[in-house]
Amino acid sequence: MPVLQVAGYKNSGKTTLISRLLPLLREKGIRAAVIKHDVHGFEGDMPGTDTHAFRTSGAEATAITSPWRTAVVEERETPLTALIERFHHYDLIVIEGFKREPYPKLLLVRDIEEDLGLLDSLTQVIGVVFRPAESRSGGLAGEPDSIVMTRIRRKYDIPVFHAENVEEIVRFIETYEGNPAE
Repeated sequence: MPVLQVAGYKNSGKTTLISRLLPLLREKGIRAAVIKHDVHGFEGDMPGTDTHAFRTSGAEATAITSPWRTAVVEERETPLTALIERFHHYDLIVIEGFKREPYPKLLLVRDIEEDLGLLDSLTQVIGVVFRPAESRSGGLAGEPDSIVMTRIRRKYDIPVFHAENVEEIVRFIETYEGNPAE
């Protein structure tokens, strides 16, 4: 069961990239599950629902299931390894966030000067996805995106993809070998 992290700073485009990759993976018959890390917390239940009433009444965990979907909410943090194990029957597990975990990563880079520092501090970065900031016309100091991507590729000796080229990223995911998370 391959595991692939999509890492980057807040607002780097992680959710957007994953949302664009999923339909293409599905078209290729790859059944993907996604695990998202939210350091700020989240609300899984909507007020007015039965499961929300159970949770606010003191339930430590709630589950709801229908013929089409299942949701489980527990009042605790679940270790990433346990979540991965829970999704073991999928073809690919995509993880958004958890950037310090030891799984193969695609790193999203928007601001070359700030974001590339992550390449030096993270492990298992297997590729960079460059998503230039909309506020500028080119890369570093106005360079065209292709030149910036080439500079990253040469300096770090890893594949670099433009965020708009999701087909190329999917091909890379399909052919990537050596997943140490298996």
